Amino acid sequence: MPSKAQIKAQGKWEKKVYDKILLRLRKDTEPTRDTITRAAECAGMSLNAFIVEAIREKIDGGQGLPELEREPFIDNC
Repeated sequence: MPSKAQIKAQGKWEKKVYDKILLRLRKDTEPTRDTITRAAECAGMSLNAFIVEAIREKIDGGQGLPELEREPFIDNC
């Protein structure tokens, strides 16, 4: 169990190293969290890594990693 000092140090380090962005998804409209989570699992990625890679692909004009150019993700499971 981490001590209070360790928790505080971890929080300080995370603030220094990471930016956080809130993403809101409607539960009744695609893509839902479950759809994105399944697609990430099919790609063998964490949810965070999947979302970051999708953003990188969009910024780079679709020049992302070759293994992510499959469509649709969920059908490849």
